[in-house]
Amino acid sequence: MKFPKTHTLKEIATIIATEYIGPDDFPVLGMNEIHVVEPGDIVFVDHPKYYDKALESAATIILINKKVDCPEGKALLISDDPFRDFNTLTLHFKPFQSSNTAISLSAKIGKNTIIQPNCFVGNNVTIGDNCIIHSNVSIYDDTIIGDHVTIHAGAILGASAFYYKNRPEGFDQLRSGGRVVIENNVDIGALCTIDKGVTADTIIGEGSKLDNQIQIGHDTVIGKKCLIASQVGIAGCVIIEDEVTIWGQVGITSGITIGKKAVISAKAGVSKSLEGHKSYFGIPADDFRSKYKEIAAIRKIPEILEKLKNL
Repeated sequence: MKFPKTHTLKEIATIIATEYIGPDDFPVLGMNEIHVVEPGDIVFVDHPKYYDKALESAATIILINKKVDCPEGKALLISDDPFRDFNTLTLHFKPFQSSNTAISLSAKIGKNTIIQPNCFVGNNVTIGDNCIIHSNVSIYDDTIIGDHVTIHAGAILGASAFYYKNRPEGFDQLRSGGRVVIENNVDIGALCTIDKGVTADTIIGEGSKLDNQIQIGHDTVIGKKCLIASQVGIAGCVIIEDEVTIWGQVGITSGITIGKKAVISAKAGVSKSLEGHKSYFGIPADDFRSKYKEIAAIRKIPEILEKLKNL
């Protein structure tokens, strides 16, 4: 998430009432999670296990809960609770804006686009040309939709990320300030839910087709011309490359990559990154050849046990 203008380190420290290490006028351009940070961004870290990863990342401002040596060319914000202060910054720069109309006056709707009754279109939404938005679709603030997109009834674009910190008093949500971006020629089935990014974008690539009742988590990027069948659940921060086919009820864990033109059969459980140009099934998902060898070996177990019993 980029800020509307460049801020100084001192200004950011004042917003969250923290100490800082670095020049008062050190430039701060935005804030992002570790997997999408760029120079000028703030990243937060609150566990020693991840200190080095944050300090060595592309981020130039590290919101951290311990005074450490500051890498050259970077700055530190010293906080007793980086998670809380990251949320404070998100709410400061992306506060919730209520709406009192079904279609926000700030929304931009393209030529020949049809929006059926009972839809909600939030603040600063952009919808391209020749789209059809069917009834009871909710499109949250800042969503970007390209041309020739069809969204079927009951779909929800832009709900908050499912991302929580477990505290003694209960679960504390990491606030979402990102967006959903739907590229051209995408079809989204009925009752699909696509969560916005925490700080960046959840993206559905050009020409991809989603069946009904699919859940796509925050910051996931789906490539071009992907085909995803009903009841697939994709966690956050997943990268699905171009022309991947995913059949019904597949579950995909967070933070992995599915390679180009991979095919994942129904009800598979994907717990690790998968190479492209292969077909997969099973729990945990593996390529067909390996999985069939595994099944064949399992079927031999009774025979082996019978032989051992007769020794």
